[in-house]
Amino acid sequence: MIPYGQQEISQADIDAVVDVLKSDFLTQGPAVPGFEQELAKHSDAKHVVAVNSATSALHIACLALGLGKGDRLWTTPITFVASANCGLYCGAEVDFVDIDAKTYNMSVAALAEKLEKAKQNNTLPKVVVPVHLCGQPCEMQAIHGLSQEYGFRIIEDASHAIGGRYRGQPIGNCQFSDITIFSFHPVKIITTGEGGVAITNDAELAQQMELLRSHGITRDEKLMTEVSHGGWYYQQIELGFNYRMTDMQAALGLSQLDRLNDYVAKRHQISARYNSLLSNLPLVTPWQHPDSYSGLHLYVIRLKLDLISKSHQQVFDALRESGIGVNLHYIPVHIQPYYQQMGFAAGDFPEAERYYEEAISLPMFPALTEQQQDMVVTTLKQVLAA
Repeated sequence: MIPYGQQEISQADIDAVVDVLKSDFLTQGPAVPGFEQELAKHSDAKHVVAVNSATSALHIACLALGLGKGDRLWTTPITFVASANCGLYCGAEVDFVDIDAKTYNMSVAALAEKLEKAKQNNTLPKVVVPVHLCGQPCEMQAIHGLSQEYGFRIIEDASHAIGGRYRGQPIGNCQFSDITIFSFHPVKIITTGEGGVAITNDAELAQQMELLRSHGITRDEKLMTEVSHGGWYYQQIELGFNYRMTDMQAALGLSQLDRLNDYVAKRHQISARYNSLLSNLPLVTPWQHPDSYSGLHLYVIRLKLDLISKSHQQVFDALRESGIGVNLHYIPVHIQPYYQQMGFAAGDFPEAERYYEEAISLPMFPALTEQQQDMVVTTLKQVLAA
């Protein structure tokens, strides 16, 4: 089976982790701040807070922005559930903004229309979470402009997008957002096994997220409510969580970061070859916005179902049965049973639902060979022609 995504672990990665295993620190040693510092340089940002998953990063980002009961978080329906669940963790209400038909990201036009209605109804969001689906950045300058007009904060869910660029600048620099989130799950562009980061240029937000990732505990006397009792002393000043990244994970991330640009360049080569090989088939290949350089975490096609004899599911199943490990990113969050219990229903976000009815993620990872890619394309052609 050719997987849709796959990590690549080099000898340098193994050596980096082994070095940590032989050191005095397995959890909170020098590798974590080292990883944070290198990511800050890469992203051209001031502060990086490493945690055990992108889900945890989303959670503490929302809390740092003061999201809570009575507030609203908006995101896109075409994302992993964590982009919405982070709002629920904070006691906020969650709603969605339909996607753009070409980029599959949050539609700026739909967002502007929904914001104007929300202003009239006094139901504006406190936080908006645009998701850089497949690695292609959202139209962040326009979304930031709307935030200035309507007063919401922005968390970029860039879980797919490390190594990409927007308007020539690295994704993660937070030029048009308060906080940016990266994921390092094994199928992402680089991996720490599990892990994520929250990036910001705001020192206060960074300090708050650092507290929240480790039980709300501080050893900084400037933050304490009384004079320290001694070298052993710490205080819990917030209700935080055990969301810390380990040194082992950070060491792997540091090693992988050295190859990030090469990984993304290889993904672009694979994408360009797919575009050429698939050009005459009854499907839509990914469109890339001219303002963006995608991280290309995923390569998503959309079937032209009116031009083929098979259903979406039949094509998907036939590919899987032939050893092509396709996937579907994502089931619209608003039609998940948990969200339907809140009142969401099929038909609420039609563009997202059309996407779901047609989308298939083809194998995309740097180690994908031309022979494997040819097998994917040949099999797809056979399935569509049958």
